[in-house]
Amino acid sequence: MKKLTLLLFISFSATAFSQNDSIPTFWDHVKFGGGFGFGFGSNNTTLAIAPSAIYTFNDQFAFGVTTSYLYSKNYNLKTNVFGAGLVGLYNPFEFLQVSAEFEQSFASQKMGFEKEHFNFPALYVGLAYRSGWFAAGLRYDILYDENESIYASAFSPIVRFYF
Repeated sequence: MKKLTLLLFISFSATAFSQNDSIPTFWDHVKFGGGFGFGFGSNNTTLAIAPSAIYTFNDQFAFGVTTSYLYSKNYNLKTNVFGAGLVGLYNPFEFLQVSAEFEQSFASQKMGFEKEHFNFPALYVGLAYRSGWFAAGLRYDILYDENESIYASAFSPIVRFYF
């Protein structure tokens, strides 16, 4: 009887200690997601996708990497833009998200037989309403130059989600 009790005690103790997984790993802090956009009109089509991964340091701070692709066709002008960047997120309140993003974009435009390739940087600061891991708001490109950018304005919407 003593041997059976000792065997049960040792088995229970080993099981109880093997369930100790409260130490979070690196991947427990990583969130995947991003944003997307689209627009359609007469002789105008725009499609965009921007996947990203962020590392959440705590409930307020996160930092990560982004990639993006944008296709635009306006009459005979076709544009493809590939981008890569870094993003920092700060949540001072549960409903508010402040962001800073640096992105380097590489564009290729084609009109008829003419092709043009160029690149341009962007440094965005943004403010968004946040609900859980969803945020929607507005950002502003500090480095915007209308002569070098393909975008019509320094302002752009933020629609981002993570899971």
